[in-house]
This record gives sequence, structure tokens and C-alpha cells, in this order.
Amino acid sequence: MFEDFVNFVQDIYSTQETIPLHAPQFHGNEKKYLIETIESTFVSSVGEFVDYFESSVQSYTGIKYAIATVNGTAAIHLALKLSGVTRDTEVITQSLTFVATCNAIRYCEAKPVFVDVEKSTLGLSPQSLQEFLEEYCELREDGFCWNKSTNRRIVACLPMHTFGLPVQLDEIKHICDSFNIELIEDASESMGSLYKENHTGYIGKLSAMSFNGNKIITTGGGGMILTNDEELAHTAKHITTTAKIPHIWSFEHDQIGYNYRLPNLNAALGVAQMESLPIYVKSKRLLARKYQDWGDEHGLIFVKEPANTRSNYWLNVAITENEKNRDLMLKITNNSKIMTRPTWTPMHKLAMNHDCQKGDMKNTEWLFSRIVNVPSSPLVLS
Repeated sequence: MFEDFVNFVQDIYSTQETIPLHAPQFHGNEKKYLIETIESTFVSSVGEFVDYFESSVQSYTGIKYAIATVNGTAAIHLALKLSGVTRDTEVITQSLTFVATCNAIRYCEAKPVFVDVEKSTLGLSPQSLQEFLEEYCELREDGFCWNKSTNRRIVACLPMHTFGLPVQLDEIKHICDSFNIELIEDASESMGSLYKENHTGYIGKLSAMSFNGNKIITTGGGGMILTNDEELAHTAKHITTTAKIPHIWSFEHDQIGYNYRLPNLNAALGVAQMESLPIYVKSKRLLARKYQDWGDEHGLIFVKEPANTRSNYWLNVAITENEKNRDLMLKITNNSKIMTRPTWTPMHKLAMNHDCQKGDMKNTEWLFSRIVNVPSSPLVLS
């Protein structure tokens, strides 16, 4: 079957040369806007394309405020910080995620707590979240949620929309509200994905996007903090710009800030990419349907978007029968110059997280032993 899959992918991309997992696409105004930026000399964090990029993301997502950052990890870091995550507090997240999710928690000197994911969404399970909170946590007289086993305050819950598949946001938000926990969305992989007609990132107090080179659109490196809260947006922009007080010549800073603003050069790339985003989403959804149809015919399961969602299908996901078949598929495809990858090593398995509390990881372990990501670059560009 896997040899047949190799032929299928080569036919899709019309080549027998190396087929990447996800290559950036530059078929629009990228060169034009980059040249304009270079000629303007405003290539750093001050420039009109930064504003244009933020405005285009706001318009596309329907979220009121967007603050561009140097990368998605920086966006998650400050979203957590702005939500009150500090030293010796805790953030509940999923173990099946990219390491940046947990790194950002650690940057705040906080501790990750891991709950399981769902097989249907590959994201944080509302049931696992509810069970963990009921067993280990309590609301105290101060109104906050405390972990009884660690005596740390749980400030936030950070689900990730894995491979562009939205999690069950309404259920997670309801649980978080009942325990007075802030919901922050790691929407790094979900630009173009919808949950019940709202763009991902809309329901959380804050959310974070990534525009790394392998994402559906890219600024080379880059990220975005999204929020509907005007005060939080103002603070986010201030502290990502080294907390500098605006003045024509004087350098005054009113708090510890971060040099996290996205350069104008990268933003110019992002503006052009946003112009093509609707085409990319349409193309990637067409590709996903091709994979799903082939899988239905050949007995290989491909993950489909959950009900009431629209996925950008950033990376298409095959679910093999077991770990042996996973590794066989990886070997055959990569030996045939088709880049496929397993999912990330779960966070609770990494050495630096061995001391972190975790719930039952049954689904996480099951998925880790079976997931194969397959080539997902857009097919149609016009």
C-alpha cells in the first residue's frame, strides 16, 4: 500500500523529484513589496507594512486587534504573560504539541500541566480537562483555581489547534470559565481555520499565530498576538516595542519590555502572502479531499476536520495501524524522496518536562505511535 501511496503523491505533484512536507509559496506581490521596503530604507520594526500586515490579519480573522511579533513563540510568551502567568503558577496544555508551546510557559517561569487530547481533533480534550480539574483542583476563597497536589495557582489553559484542526473551543471555554482559568489559544498552525464560523483565536482572551517558513502563509519568521480586548492590545504593542514611551528623540521606558516587534521587511512578505491566503486555503482543502478519497479506497485513514469547523489542513495526517506500520510508511516514503514525518515527541516524554504533572495520556500515546504527516504544500495557485 505504501508503494502505491508514493505513486499517488508523485502524481499529485507531477514530479519524481524531492517533494517537501510543506514548502512556502511565492507567486504574488512578494518581490514587489520587498523591493518597496528596501527602497524605503525602513526595513526594521518601524514601517508601513507592519501596520498593513496587522490590519490584513484583523480583517481576515474578524478579531479586533493584531500585534505582529518576531515569531509565534514570542506571541505565545506574551499572551501568557499578559494573562497573568508568572513564576510558580501553572498552565494546562496538551502534550501532543510543538515544543514552543511549553517553552513559552517556561519563559514565564511557570509550570506546564499536561492533559490528554482527542483522537477526533488531535487537540486538548474537554473531557480530560474536566476530569483533571475535578480531581486535582479547587476554587479557593480568593476566587482562583488552585492545584491541590502542588499548591500552585492554575492561571491559564493553552490548547493548540493541531495541524490546523480546531479544538472544541466552546466546551473548553465553558470549563475554563467554571474554574476561573483564562483560555489562551495556540493558533500557530491554524491561519485560515474556522470554529463555528469564527476564526480560530476569536474565543480565547488572547491567541497566538505563527508565520514560520513552513506555515500556510509565511513572513520567514514571524508571529501575531490576537485579542478583542483593546487594553490588552495596547499593552501588547507597548511591551513588544521594548516598553518605550513615544517621543521624537528621548529614550524612556516605563517597564521591562521585549524587542519582539516584527521587522517591516518580514511584514512586507506577510502582506503579499495574505493576498493569496484564500487561494491557499481552497487549494489545501482540495488536496486534503484527494488524500481522504485515496485513503478510503486503499484502507489508510486520514484525519478529517471535526464537525462545525473548517480546517486549513496545514498538514495532512495519516493514521497507520500501529507503530510498526508508521515506521514502515516513513521509511518507504522518505526513501522515495517524499518527505513525511511522525508527529512531535509528546512533551511529557521530553527530559525537561519529566517533573511536570500529567493526566492520563492514552490518546496522546496512541496517536504518537501512528501519526504520519504527508506532503501538504498547496496545489492550486490561481
